[in-house]
Amino acid sequence: MTTDAHVAGQSALDPLERRALAAVDALADEMVEFCRELIRIPTVNPPGRHYEQCARFVGERLRLFGYRVEYLAAEGHAEHSPAYPRLNVVGRLEGAAPRPCLHFNGHFDVVPVGDGWTVEPFGGELRDGRIYGRGSCDQKAGIAASIYAVEAIRRAGLSLAGTVEQSATVDEESGGYAGVADLCDRGVFSRERQDHVIITEPLNYDRVCIGHRGVYWFEVVTHGRIAHGSMPDYGVNAADQMAEFVHTVNQELLPRLRGRTTSMPVEPEMARHSTINLNALHGGQELGGDGFLASCVADRCVAVYDRRFLHEEDLASVKAEIEGVLEEVARRSDQFHYTLRELWSVPPVATPLDARVVTTLQGAIQDVVGRPAAVIASPGTYDHKHITGRAGIVECVAYGPGILDLAHLPDEYVAVEHLVAAARVMALATLRLVGVP
Repeated sequence: MTTDAHVAGQSALDPLERRALAAVDALADEMVEFCRELIRIPTVNPPGRHYEQCARFVGERLRLFGYRVEYLAAEGHAEHSPAYPRLNVVGRLEGAAPRPCLHFNGHFDVVPVGDGWTVEPFGGELRDGRIYGRGSCDQKAGIAASIYAVEAIRRAGLSLAGTVEQSATVDEESGGYAGVADLCDRGVFSRERQDHVIITEPLNYDRVCIGHRGVYWFEVVTHGRIAHGSMPDYGVNAADQMAEFVHTVNQELLPRLRGRTTSMPVEPEMARHSTINLNALHGGQELGGDGFLASCVADRCVAVYDRRFLHEEDLASVKAEIEGVLEEVARRSDQFHYTLRELWSVPPVATPLDARVVTTLQGAIQDVVGRPAAVIASPGTYDHKHITGRAGIVECVAYGPGILDLAHLPDEYVAVEHLVAAARVMALATLRLVGVP
């Protein structure tokens, strides 16, 4: 399967690179079928269904392709249970030397299906040049592309000077702590082991992603005083107190955040500003059931916020700003009492633009797609945070097939043309980063 875009840069390729790209094209149908089979394994997170089945399916394919394969359970993590085991798979394809080492990583967990589908979510349907299904874009196509990119090099009869690793991991959609983070803590990812890491997230097949914004999730609880609902003046309504905080965030904090812009090339452009989002809000008695609620003043209200911050901001100042808003509301009302709790935080990460993995992928995209590669940053976090923060590996980017805007949507799909193009890019990048003896 070859398009005009695929051959646009062929004149710049050496004979070995052309052999590798021809092998990718010859393997296209096999790669597409492998991707469809991956989609048919419903690895929904939460709760983490069919993880072991998927890990072993990927591992067996890697074993057939000459990798030494290891399965690593996330022992000690609360998420890892007999009902829903967290199993990661890592394959290592030895070349002439252990280094340089290029590692491709993809996650195989997918978000829940949701409503609005017109195709079978786990059918892996191939229609009109698209592979449909939950996880097709985000990001089982990326796993298929990286595995078959390296296999194309092998089937072209080429050997590598260094080593290639592949991993398929769990729980990225819920933070990656039983997945990539666990492998970092075990030393599977380490700057003493890998030189370059490519995470196959769907940031579009003609773009290189160098990092992401930071995140601070926090919970605010307002505390009131319960009373009879027919005599509310005897109580203090915690929901009303929370409404004052929410109003202050929207009217005073949000305009300040919108005025801050990052120098990082975050896409979409609207995400180049600091943002805050009210994720959840609940006050008073628990809802549910068919009966009436008791007539009471709400004495407790909980709000969960998602604050995304920029490379130019730091976590301490982000936290202090939220505390400042709470204290401002408290100054206005002696009935405003609250507790603040951090739920999760991740610093921003940004790989230098002159890092070899960045420039090599840019060159490979130019040669395959026929136009300059855009360099972007992600609005949300992904497993890059662990590779850099825990393993200390600077040379890390995200690159893979799939259109970012389709992730988590109904009728999610990946275009076959993009899948093949991404595999071609990955094959060139592998040859250029790892080398041929």
